[in-house]
Amino acid sequence: MQKFKQSSIALCIQTVIATSGLFAVQSAYAEEANEQEVVGIEVIEVTARKRTENVKDVPISVSALTPKKLEVLGSSGMDVRALSGKVPSLLIESSFGRTFPRFYIRGLGNTDFDLLASQPVSLIYDDVVLENALTKGMPMFDIERVEVLRGPQGTLFGRNTPAGIVKVQSKKPTEDFDATVSASYGSFNSTDLRAAVGGGLTDTLSARVSLLRQDRSDWIDNKAPGFEQKDELGGYSETAGRVQLLWEPSDEFSALFNYHFRDAEADARVFRANIIKPGTNDLVDNFERDVVYQDAASRNKQTVDMQGASLKLEYDMGSHTLTSVTGYESAEMFSVGDIDGGYGASFLPAMGPGFIPFPSETGAKMPDHKQLTQEIRIASNDLGALDYQFGLFLFEEDLTINNLSFNTLGTPPDFSDIGAKNGEAIQNMETSAWAIFGSLDYEVSDTVNINGGLRYSNDDRSWDGTLVQSPFGAPSFSESADVDDSQVSGDISVNYRWTDQTNLYARVAKGYRAPSIQGRNLLFSGNATTADSETVTSIESGFKATTADNMGRLDGSVFYYRVSDQQLTAVGGTGNVASLLNADRAVGYGFELDGEYFITADLVVGANLSYNHTELQDSNISVAPCGASCTVKDPINVDGQAVIDGNSLPQSPEWIGNLNARWSKEMGDGELYVYTDWAYRSKVNFFLYESTEFTGDALLEGGIRVGYEWSGDDAEYEVAAYGRNITDEEQLTGAIDFNNLTGYVNEPRFFGVEFKANFY
Repeated sequence: MQKFKQSSIALCIQTVIATSGLFAVQSAYAEEANEQEVVGIEVIEVTARKRTENVKDVPISVSALTPKKLEVLGSSGMDVRALSGKVPSLLIESSFGRTFPRFYIRGLGNTDFDLLASQPVSLIYDDVVLENALTKGMPMFDIERVEVLRGPQGTLFGRNTPAGIVKVQSKKPTEDFDATVSASYGSFNSTDLRAAVGGGLTDTLSARVSLLRQDRSDWIDNKAPGFEQKDELGGYSETAGRVQLLWEPSDEFSALFNYHFRDAEADARVFRANIIKPGTNDLVDNFERDVVYQDAASRNKQTVDMQGASLKLEYDMGSHTLTSVTGYESAEMFSVGDIDGGYGASFLPAMGPGFIPFPSETGAKMPDHKQLTQEIRIASNDLGALDYQFGLFLFEEDLTINNLSFNTLGTPPDFSDIGAKNGEAIQNMETSAWAIFGSLDYEVSDTVNINGGLRYSNDDRSWDGTLVQSPFGAPSFSESADVDDSQVSGDISVNYRWTDQTNLYARVAKGYRAPSIQGRNLLFSGNATTADSETVTSIESGFKATTADNMGRLDGSVFYYRVSDQQLTAVGGTGNVASLLNADRAVGYGFELDGEYFITADLVVGANLSYNHTELQDSNISVAPCGASCTVKDPINVDGQAVIDGNSLPQSPEWIGNLNARWSKEMGDGELYVYTDWAYRSKVNFFLYESTEFTGDALLEGGIRVGYEWSGDDAEYEVAAYGRNITDEEQLTGAIDFNNLTGYVNEPRFFGVEFKANFY
């Protein structure tokens, strides 16, 4: 086994080095030929190090998505999950539907769906860290760029994160007037309306207002006997907005105020009972995506209400710049789902589809959530060979969660309480964290830069929970738990400008995730669980290159990381528990390639590919296997638990790839274009243990967009037709394992048309 690991790592390194060499040859050839027209790739600028710079000069594995690509990916009204698989090593999934996305970078993530769950991937939206997974579902509209930083982060800004950062930046106000409107209509009576307008209000004050409205009609029929209803599930309605004010009274000072909100109503994730063939992971032969058989479908609802504000102050003192970012976020939500995915039960005259041991209808409510962040940074401004920055980060979060269960069948003799609440557990958690961080950037020579940073983090969580009402008649009780820790983390990197077109870099980094608490078990079995802090040590090396004629670019990296005290959540299984545990260690290694090339002046092709091998390494770790009838592949110990040593991390595909191409042709007074993109991920395991049924096969989804763009007086227009998942792939993407072979699937094929106008 060890020999295999060494050869796999060697293969990763050889792949990246070979690709770099081939691209260098191509670069030299292009410089000699230089017969292309004056077109080329877009210079991608990122703010990964809190200053705007060419992505080629950043010694971090980072990918950026520009507004044009983001518009294509969001064409069908898709939420933040549309980013999944579009850049190397990034996967996003959810068992909550359009909210509560779970992010994975290089295989590191958390499958836990609880509202207290800690995530190792950080989302930073307009300079504000969004910690709770519910807040990470904020829709993306009127966006300037999205950056994905892979590997441990935390010495430059934000909260410490062991896996990486997804950084979303909306368009900011300017003194110049501009406005955009778009409207689209597609399958399932889906509409997507967007509008934004910005410009100067006075000589020193500018503003920008952005609005989003998305709607979809219900399109899934319920055919459970006695509960028949056409078009009962699958719809949503969402409104979001943002107001920004930028005050620039002088060249040295600016103040940016941002207020944003989200109001969403939708169905919770649609679970489907026994859609998996026993002994396989195939969907059953009679599976229909637009049909369910549920006895609680009428109560499958979800509402989300979010709002927040931030204030960013910047003061240029000449040799240094002082930055302050204050953020406030609040969220409320309510969600109920038919978790067993079917109707009836084994002790009743009727049940289905297949065997339903018992009904399960549960939900969650977040009646109160508040998050306050404060970040202060001071950075030098091109002082010479040595530049630096240091800062302070404060984080406070206070939230309340009600875990709920419902009486699906009702109580005889009159059954008047069908759907009534029969269980409730209340959890409260307060999190306080602070950190100091700093980094140095030293220019050793014209070709070599060294960057290093350190961070001290201190985290404290206090939790209490009360069982108010038990669905099994158990007596009420209360308990509490506290966890805290402090850690020093950091990174050091070297950037070497090999040629004018190619940079090489190497980076070593340590990340840290604070200890966690999980109290969802209160509703069924009691006993909150905790997990100690985890630390990640990562080593990576790579290159970033462009051709001499700027017709192509290629970035590549190879990496290895080791996680100590890996935080894991055993979700579901026998007893339907959600328990935290620490694995002794986990390792991951792989490579990433991300490139773009103009084949002709009218045809540009982009592609990316990543390989991620992950492995748990703890001979003593075990979890409860499925409560449903499934084929467990792992050894079963004397306690009846599955030994998961050697397993890959859940929802961690080894391969993620994307291929896209855009062809355009001048026609009349405008331009006709055709764009297509194809995203691939290899098979994934849904749980910590491995079983035949609860595994998702490889998934390939394709999209297409055909449009025409033209210009008028101070305006640009576009009409387009588009499709997502155009081959209508049907694939299992997640499962529930404690009751029956319940699963959920990917989004269906979608077609639509769109009109867009930009005014200047």
